[in-house]
Amino acid sequence: MGNAASILESYPKDVGDIDTGVLAACIEACNDCAQTCTACADACLGEDTVAELTTCIRTDLDCADLCAATARILSRQTGNNAAVIKAMLEVCATACQVCGDECDRHSSHHEHCRICAEACRRCEKACRDLLATLD
Repeated sequence: MGNAASILESYPKDVGDIDTGVLAACIEACNDCAQTCTACADACLGEDTVAELTTCIRTDLDCADLCAATARILSRQTGNNAAVIKAMLEVCATACQVCGDECDRHSSHHEHCRICAEACRRCEKACRDLLATLD
């Protein structure tokens, strides 16, 4: 695992009412999902049936970009913008749901898609869990 929890604990200022354990878990899930989706897209490009995987590749890359951006935004707690954080969590959860569904379609033929779908489901849940603490 990464250092999200340790960094949050070392903040010189109070990060407010946010549950730092849930926040750290979400940052970690977003980073893991971004890496997994990037690797899945690359693995799809290496498949003999790459033409059948174009939608999967696209959703992988969209999800990876959104997860990485969400992790970066969540990592910046000094003077955070609650409206932007909530919007990013919503869009990240949606991207993870879409990508997870698409990878599930290919999971019986491609192990990398199965692994990616699982990472997407974990990240979607982590985003929704954090959102629930912000309302």
